Amino acid sequence: MSIEIERSIHDTNEKTLINNLNDKGVRAVLYQVLVVMIFIFSAWYLASNTLVNLDKQNIKTGFDFLNLEAAFGISEATIEYSPADTYGRAFLVGILNTLKVSALGIIIATSLGVFFGICRLSKNFLVRAVASIYVDLFRNIPVLLQLMFWYAIAINLFPQPREAINLLDKAFITNKGIYLTVPVAHDAHMWMLVAAFIGCGLAYVFKKWADKRQEHTEGLIPKVRIGFLIVIASVLIAYVAGGMPTALSVPFLKGFGFKGGWNMSPEFAALLIGLSIYTSTYIAEIVRSGILAVPKGQWEASESLSMKRVDTLQHIILPQSMRVAIPPLTNQFLNLTKNSSLAVSIGYPDLVSVGNTTMNQTGQAIEAILIFMAVYLTFSILTSVFMNWFNAKMALVER
Repeated sequence: MSIEIERSIHDTNEKTLINNLNDKGVRAVLYQVLVVMIFIFSAWYLASNTLVNLDKQNIKTGFDFLNLEAAFGISEATIEYSPADTYGRAFLVGILNTLKVSALGIIIATSLGVFFGICRLSKNFLVRAVASIYVDLFRNIPVLLQLMFWYAIAINLFPQPREAINLLDKAFITNKGIYLTVPVAHDAHMWMLVAAFIGCGLAYVFKKWADKRQEHTEGLIPKVRIGFLIVIASVLIAYVAGGMPTALSVPFLKGFGFKGGWNMSPEFAALLIGLSIYTSTYIAEIVRSGILAVPKGQWEASESLSMKRVDTLQHIILPQSMRVAIPPLTNQFLNLTKNSSLAVSIGYPDLVSVGNTTMNQTGQAIEAILIFMAVYLTFSILTSVFMNWFNAKMALVER
């Protein structure tokens, strides 16, 4: 009897196992576990093999080199830096330079892309033709060539500092960069920045209130214009409360170059212009396709209500088109950030440029490349998370 019971239990367990393996959910989990195990084993094998080979060649590994003195200069830094600082601080300078050009590039590229995307659908033939030429021209030229083109213009066509192009004694254009008059640093500027963020929050609250009000009343509330005025008013209040500083740092010629003011280097200008224009052409097509995806009945309905075309575009068409455009826009923002690594070709000290110098001096190639990968991965994930959140906010809520 005991043998028969054991056989029965064994057969039952075997049938249960077979049934579980036939279940799609169970198989899916097993496949994922198998893939994870293969990935972990492959990573372990590659890492251990690499460490063994490096040890045979007497090449040190690890990130201790980040605490050593860098002993090389960086032509453009967002924070204070000198050759006596560490490699870690040099990498931080490169990261901030990459972040600066990427953030400004995204803003400029988006603005240009939306503008030319709308212009491509203009009823005016000349406006439509100019926008089409802009998109077709800059989209089909490799971005690296565009960066070199703008850099060559900045270096070869602009005059020497002593023959600088003078703009009202407040700005000077030379082949060493564009020198601009800027306010002298003051505590009020920090409060103005804080006030700008507070103003943005107040503008958002006003927008939510205006949206609810529009649901129960006729007519449109100029939310964008009023929100902009709220932000400006907040900044002005902080400016007045901070003592209304008026001191300016005006660039002036001294020796072979300019001193004072703020200098936009030719490398930074060429990189920013090239990346912004190239990416804006793709954004323009995304915006155009998003607008075309909105049913024509929306235009016809607004015209029947005697709405202006600008109001129709702002309040009806663009909000609907953004639901289509946001996912591909995310890809373009990521591409712009990754394309900023081409800065090394024109001498702008971004992350890759600083990392290359560090690799040449320390021989820590693997560690430097890992830093590259980690930084760009972090930028990409943060951008994706923000855009996914924004996409969820813009999505239609089903009832």
